[in-house]
Amino acid sequence: MFSNYIDFLKYFYSLQRSGIKLGLEHTIKLSEFVGNPHKKIKTIHVAGTNGKGSCSAFIDKILRVYGKKVGLYTSPHLINFNERIRIDGKFITNNEIISFISRNRLFIEKIQSTFFEVSTIMAFDYFYKNNVDIAVIETGLGGRLDSTNIINPIVSIITSISFDHSDILGDTLSKIAREKSGIIKYKRPVLTSKFNHQIKSIFNTKAVLEDTSVSEIDDIKEIKQLKTGTKFEYKSENYRIPLLGKHQTVNAALAIEAAKVFDENIPKEVIEKGLLKAFWPGRIQKIIGNVYFDVAHNGESIKSLIKTIKFLFPKKLLFGMICLKGDKDIEIISKELFGTFKVLFTCHDNNKYLLRKDILSKKLQLFGVENKISASLSQGLRKIKQLSQVNGIGLIFGSHYIAEEIFNGCQISFDSMDI
Repeated sequence: MFSNYIDFLKYFYSLQRSGIKLGLEHTIKLSEFVGNPHKKIKTIHVAGTNGKGSCSAFIDKILRVYGKKVGLYTSPHLINFNERIRIDGKFITNNEIISFISRNRLFIEKIQSTFFEVSTIMAFDYFYKNNVDIAVIETGLGGRLDSTNIINPIVSIITSISFDHSDILGDTLSKIAREKSGIIKYKRPVLTSKFNHQIKSIFNTKAVLEDTSVSEIDDIKEIKQLKTGTKFEYKSENYRIPLLGKHQTVNAALAIEAAKVFDENIPKEVIEKGLLKAFWPGRIQKIIGNVYFDVAHNGESIKSLIKTIKFLFPKKLLFGMICLKGDKDIEIISKELFGTFKVLFTCHDNNKYLLRKDILSKKLQLFGVENKISASLSQGLRKIKQLSQVNGIGLIFGSHYIAEEIFNGCQISFDSMDI
């Protein structure tokens, strides 16, 4: 038994010693030992390079407004592990986490389960024991061999395909798409964003093998980007979401279709209200003054972030601070950053999970991106706030790992956020 929660967390996170272990064998074994809870709950599966969390949040809110008890499993977390597993917006408690690990610790160690495998089965077990009506499950990495892929969902969703984790998922978009297509299941409907012919062909081929079909989101019109949210028309109906950015309308439309798979008679006003109530921290989130925080950490997500901010604030100068993990493709990211910022700072987190700020600085400079090194996140935040006060917008972006320091620096209580 653990003497306190801190000791427990050290043990729990140490399960990452086995690293990223793609494959389902250990997940299946652990699930069987626990009683196969994933076979006793109804699920929706969401994969994609970007947009998984936002899409999942939209689905969660719509179905909760509809009066359903909804489980939500996402990753990574921003502040606490508990965020990853929630029911109707309420996080799993420390005691419930410890209880699951304690009951299954010997078997976890016996088969050497990883942190993510344990987290996934913990979520399924928690949702089953709390009798959820539906659980929205976000993949961790890829799809085909992701631990979450033992489920048989009522619908599978693929939000986007772009370069990230190329060392694991593949160095071409086609290879990455094949990994994502692994969540397509036998006779289960598939929803996707609009993709080019090559990617679409990969999904359609897998769908034929699974005796199902792919429905592509392709009827979004009249998009109006506002500083307080985004308006759009989808299938002749008008909607509004509080999240910023044209790209979020696709995630919202995917959520609308997923809700209709759950119940084809779900009222339009329920969908409308659910979308309007949706909130997902760290997605172009205004945190203080003219400063925004976003967890964009690959070329495509950073491109969407910058494009949105430039559209909303066309006459403003941009001041930024970027923090990245060491596995990111700096060349691709640099193409989006080049010539964009009046001043760009590099930094890393206090826990040193991220690429060292001096190394990141040199790598960016190799691709022509001028930058300055910030002594700390808190100092960088102060400078960006000051620089953006008169005629600028501040952007802090690049990693989930900096969220806690940023929120603390802005005196934002994560627990008070309506998610």
